[in-house]
Amino acid sequence: MQEQLLAFVSQYGAPALFLVVIVASIGAPLPIALLLIVTGSLSQQGAMNLWTAIMVAGTGSVLGDLAGYAIGRWGGGALINRLINVIGGAKRAHEVMGQIEDRMQRRGRLYIFLTRWLLSPLGPWVNLASGMARYPWGHFLLWDIVGEFFGAALYIILGQIFSDSVVALGSMLGDLTWGVLALTVALMIGRALFSYRRPPAA
Repeated sequence: MQEQLLAFVSQYGAPALFLVVIVASIGAPLPIALLLIVTGSLSQQGAMNLWTAIMVAGTGSVLGDLAGYAIGRWGGGALINRLINVIGGAKRAHEVMGQIEDRMQRRGRLYIFLTRWLLSPLGPWVNLASGMARYPWGHFLLWDIVGEFFGAALYIILGQIFSDSVVALGSMLGDLTWGVLALTVALMIGRALFSYRRPPAA
């Protein structure tokens, strides 16, 4: 799959890159970081214009994210409610939705920005959660654009600078992303356990 995607973008250029990043932003597990790094290498070789690549990658990612947001806003909440109703009843469904809404309202901009480039495997889930929580569309779009274009520029320029070692760079950045993601999850679990074990105030 990875080799096919890279060959697809190498052969068809910007239109192929646009299509792939949209599909990945909606939720398909595609190696976007490596793809953007290879795109940077292609721009170094003159096969694709640097600024065109950044614009195409950023715009396609934003459109895919907006699709995920729309799914969450107009379908995700109802689906989650039905699932939790079956498992834990209406009260539990209401509690879960309340927690999602509270977290998005308090830290939504940070979640959106970081999951565009640093914690990208969580991006599609944050898009759905933003829609389900009815996080303000304008705020979502603003932080989504900032994060996606920052991430696209970062990876593509890195690929251009390190054009001769794109596979090694992609592997290193992929390991870094999963490492940061694992650390974030561990901290969240630790915080939840600490809150659970802490005795209530008198």
